[in-house]
Amino acid sequence: MEIVSNVALISINETLIVQLVSFLIFLFLITRIMIRPLRKVMGERQDYIQGIQQEIAASKKTIDAYRRRLEDQMQKAKKEARLLTQKMEAEGMEEAERIFESAREEIAALKESAAREIAAQLDQAKSALASESEALAAAIMEKMLDRRLNP
Repeated sequence: MEIVSNVALISINETLIVQLVSFLIFLFLITRIMIRPLRKVMGERQDYIQGIQQEIAASKKTIDAYRRRLEDQMQKAKKEARLLTQKMEAEGMEEAERIFESAREEIAALKESAAREIAAQLDQAKSALASESEALAAAIMEKMLDRRLNP
């Protein structure tokens, strides 16, 4: 065996070939034992994540459809509420007008009744005043004439 005095970083001899074969065997084993299962798991996880993303997208579409439907129903409900409010206001105005009209009629009836009552009281007062004025006139004439009048 010959001693090589040359100091080199890599020397080409039989150990290099053994190391190369060992490395290739190690690479083959590591690929079979670790890298393939790891890639398989990564692929499954990627498929799972894609499935979840698709479910999320479908859920968002469903939520958007529900939101639109809810907004449409809210618009319809608001429109119906507005119509009902307008209808109730119109009915209220009609009822108020009927109440005012009946109040006017009642006031007119009370006014007419009060006018008749006042007229009756005036007639009574006039007749009472007429009889009292006759009696007073007779008493004044008796006092002025100093004698009794016979009616």
